[in-house]
Parts: sequence; C-alpha cells; structure tokens
Amino acid sequence: MRALIAWFRARFRRKTLPAHLALGRWGEEQAAKALRREGLAILERNVRFGPREELDAVAYEKETETLVFVETRTRTSEAFGRPVETVDRKKRAHISRAAKNYLRRLHRKPKYFRFDVVEVVGTPGSPTPPLVRHLRNVWTLPDGWRAGW
Repeated sequence: MRALIAWFRARFRRKTLPAHLALGRWGEEQAAKALRREGLAILERNVRFGPREELDAVAYEKETETLVFVETRTRTSEAFGRPVETVDRKKRAHISRAAKNYLRRLHRKPKYFRFDVVEVVGTPGSPTPPLVRHLRNVWTLPDGWRAGW
C-alpha cells in the first residue's frame, strides 16, 4: 500500500508552480529577508487556520516586545497602483481573524501586536533588485475586540 501511495504522489505531484503562486512565494521570501535585515525575528510563515485565513508571516520585534502579523503583497509593477491597495476590508478581516486564532493558541501572550504589510515590486531573475517597502501598523482590530488576557 505504501508503495502505491508513493507512486501516486510521485506521478501526480505538480512539477512547477503556476506563475502567480511562484511570484507570490518569491515575494514572501524577499519580504522575510527585508524583515530580518530590520531586526525582526521570523517566528512562522504561511500559518493557516482555514481556507481563507492565512498569515504570510508572524514576526517578533524584540525592542518593542511586539508580535507582528505580516501580509506580503507582490506585484511585477506599480502600473495599476501600489500593492498595499489590494489589502481591502475583506482581506483585512480574514487576516485579523487568523491573528485572533493565533493569539488564542499562544501560551505566553505578547505585550503588543500589530498588522504590517510588506510591498514587493519586481520579478525573480531581474537584473535590478526588487523594491521592498515595509509599512508598519497598517490597520488595527475593531474597537470592541478584547484580547482576554
């Protein structure tokens, strides 16, 4: 049975990612490098709580004792606007719900937390380095929400 499962996985495994997913994965890697350069520690990446609730990265800023939930937006150009403009109300709600779930499962609660967006503009393999912008505290949770600790 194990041999059959291994054969099936090898036979039907996707060899390459679709272009938009490959671009997104590359952008997340560029964002992680930029966050590390700024002194943030990446705790986890691609944390999922449901089909739409995903955190691209969870980082920690030691100086301010802040847990940072990071959304990465990657675009090949800014011809149709800045990448941060694609984080609409619905997307913020999904990320906020994932962040609440993440906070609930922590044993040691953070002193502060915030939501950041990292914009990456460029393409993999380009001779010019990508443009990476780290936008801090882009949105907050609704006023009625209480952390409960």
